[in-house]
Amino acid sequence: MLRLPIPVGSFGTISRARLKDGTWTARTYVRDLDGERRLVSRRGPSGAAAERELKKALAERTAPTQTALGPTTHIRDVAERWYRDVQADVDAGEKSPNTARLYRHYLDRHVLPGVGALRLGDATVARLDDFVSAVGTRSGSGAAKACRSVLSGVMGYAARYGAIPTNPVRDIGRVRKTRHPVKARSLTIAECARWLAQLEADRIAVRRDLPDLTRWFLATGVRIGEAIAVDWNAIDMDRATVEIDHKILRVRGAGLLRACRTKSDAGHRTLPLPLFAVRMLERRKIGTTGDRPLFPDAIGGWRDPSNLSRELREARGSGEFAWVTSHVFRKTCATLLDEGDLSARQIADQLGHAKVSMTQDNYLGRRLTSRRTAQTLDRAIGQTLG
Repeated sequence: MLRLPIPVGSFGTISRARLKDGTWTARTYVRDLDGERRLVSRRGPSGAAAERELKKALAERTAPTQTALGPTTHIRDVAERWYRDVQADVDAGEKSPNTARLYRHYLDRHVLPGVGALRLGDATVARLDDFVSAVGTRSGSGAAKACRSVLSGVMGYAARYGAIPTNPVRDIGRVRKTRHPVKARSLTIAECARWLAQLEADRIAVRRDLPDLTRWFLATGVRIGEAIAVDWNAIDMDRATVEIDHKILRVRGAGLLRACRTKSDAGHRTLPLPLFAVRMLERRKIGTTGDRPLFPDAIGGWRDPSNLSRELREARGSGEFAWVTSHVFRKTCATLLDEGDLSARQIADQLGHAKVSMTQDNYLGRRLTSRRTAQTLDRAIGQTLG
């Protein structure tokens, strides 16, 4: 009769033997995690004591570093192990702290309350599809997509460790986009001029550097965290370019962080600057050093993006510009470039989008974008902002 091999990570029958010196030995064969079969033995004053020592050694030898996963494991337990991996990626610089924060938010807000008590074996495609659809109905397509992404990470982790055969999230239906009747607005040239005039007339806004920050947003189309992460070392005045390779973010428990990583790999880019931005830089450069922030806070350090957003809200008031946010300037830059007949790829490179569809769907090289972007912005608003 064919003898079945010992399963990986298990051991066979334990045998005992009394030695000549009166002590006892217990031994067995173990099939280690590499598949090899090895003899393991331990000694003791009695047969029972030797077997206890052997079993203790076997437990230390064959036990995995974490509790094994299986179909009866709850999703909430897998989620915590998956999230520890995410945190490790953050610590290694492979993921943004903001990514981990958002994953934690959607885990705690939606995933764990919704399906955390399910066992892996019960997490069918149909059940997970119903959950994601319910999140979309209740909280919108953005939350549904985020929950699908988080849940895919969790179930992919379970599949990777052999608890389930495949990741069921891959087979659930697509998340339907929530349609908004009104698209995000951008500023016209006339509105840009009135906005700047409003800021220049506001003593507090001037003290907070909001007029020049507006010029910088419009000249580059960068995100708020990217704008305030630029230091003078990133500026090449001879070539009239700026390197965008950092962002400022606030991390819970750690405070402000200047991360050497933009939102995506496409976000690391070198942008040509229009002449009105160069003139602004020449005016600001007096008395500065290379590693100083381009737009420092009141004490010369890095600005907080949340504080800057609040200052913009206070400066816009409740009148004509009550709808303006920092992202409006980004969309305005994209719109002006589009009106200047630049290609969607060139505009996407300017904004730091990896996918042209993102630019086309929401805002309307690769590392060094076309000089035409600077020339177009200069023709469009250089005279107004100079």
